[in-house]
Amino acid sequence: MTEPSTEPALDAIRNFRDVGGLPTTDGRVVRHGRLFRSGHLAHATETDQAFLNSLGLHTVFDFRNAADQALDGHDVPLPGVRHVNIPLSDPAAGGAFWELVRRGEVKRLRRALAEGQGVRQMCDSYREIIRTRTEEQGRVLRALAAGDVPALLHCAAGKDRAGLTVAVVLLAVGVSRETIAEDYLKSNAAHRRYRLRRASSGEERELTALDQEIQELLAPMFDARIEYLTTAFDTIDRDWGGTDAYLTTALGLTPTHRARLGTHLLTPAVPLPNDDHRTGGRVPG
Repeated sequence: MTEPSTEPALDAIRNFRDVGGLPTTDGRVVRHGRLFRSGHLAHATETDQAFLNSLGLHTVFDFRNAADQALDGHDVPLPGVRHVNIPLSDPAAGGAFWELVRRGEVKRLRRALAEGQGVRQMCDSYREIIRTRTEEQGRVLRALAAGDVPALLHCAAGKDRAGLTVAVVLLAVGVSRETIAEDYLKSNAAHRRYRLRRASSGEERELTALDQEIQELLAPMFDARIEYLTTAFDTIDRDWGGTDAYLTTALGLTPTHRARLGTHLLTPAVPLPNDDHRTGGRVPG
C-alpha cells in the first residue's frame, strides 16, 4: 500500500511535511495525517489553502511573535480550524536584527554575527526555549493530548521554534533522539528553506541571491544544525536530569497525558508473540 505523500507541491508554504512514519523505541510509529510542521501560512495561495483544508486540521499552532508577523504577515484564516498563537521568542530580541537582514547592512551584520557569534546565538535561543518556555511547550503538548489533532505546528521557517516543539512532542511519545535529529535536519533541503522578504524590493528573494559574505554570515540563522538540537537535548539532561523528568516537572505532563498523546499520534502497539501460546503451553526442553 502506498503511504500518503509527505511532500506536497505547495506554492507559498515552505518546509511543510507530515511527521508521520517515524518509529518509536517501543515498536510503534507516528501516524500519518496527525501531526504536520511547516513555515508560516501568511502567503498561502488558494491552492495551498485548498490543500490545507483537505487535511482536516483541528488546530494550527503559530509560534511566531509580533515582529515575525509584522515582517511576513498573519496566517491566512482556514475555515473551521482553530488558530492558536503561542510566541516562543521575544519580539524585541529579533525585530531589529531581522530589519538589518532585510536591508543587507553588511557592516552591522558582521559585528553581530562574525567569528561564530551566529552559531552561539542560535544555540542560546534553543537553550532559552527549553529553559524559559516550559509553560508554552506544556500547553501545546496538553492540547495535543486532549485531542486537538490533526495539528499543524509552524513558526516563520518551520525550522527552529516549530522544529524544537515537534522534537519535544516526539520525545514525549517515545521517538529516539537519533530519529528526531534525522527529521530535524530535513529542513536543510533547498526546496524547504525560508524565503526572505527584502525591504529594498518588497518581494521575496532566495538568500542565494545575496552577497557571498552576507550568505556566510547568515548561514547559522538559516541552517538546521545538529549542534542546535544537541544544545536543547543537553539542556534537558543538565537542568532536569533527562527527558522523563523534563516532561513531568517542567512541562507538567502526567502519565495520562503521555498515554493520550500516544493514542492520538501513534499506531497501536503490536503485541509480541507469546511463547507459551505458540508451543501449546509447553516450554521446549
